[in-house]
Amino acid sequence: MQKKILIVDDEVHIKMLLEQTLEELEDEFGVELLTASDGEEGLELIQNERPDLVFLDIMMPKMNGYEVCRIVMEDESLKDVKIILLTAKGQEVDRKQGLELGAKMYMTKPFDPDEILKVSKDLLDL
Repeated sequence: MQKKILIVDDEVHIKMLLEQTLEELEDEFGVELLTASDGEEGLELIQNERPDLVFLDIMMPKMNGYEVCRIVMEDESLKDVKIILLTAKGQEVDRKQGLELGAKMYMTKPFDPDEILKVSKDLLDL
């Protein structure tokens, strides 16, 4: 079964950086990379593609990452989707809210590509 990672971020350069970082998993393990540019598109992809792991920005147009996370976590059929909130919001209150909504992890930008790779491998059991 092919693993899928979805990157949801409205900032093009962040999306590209994450894609470049995760390409190694694509080459080495055949992981499929998907991207979305806003919360609505991200939620739609989560519901249709059922990715194993989602890197989700919080501050985005149409629907923020918290809303997407909450909707996904409330949907029993999506309970296996692991969400990592990846955001510039570094306040403890933001982190707490994200984890309470069911995110597996809360990471802040700028991120360390090596850490992104390690976390992805761990959560996907690669």
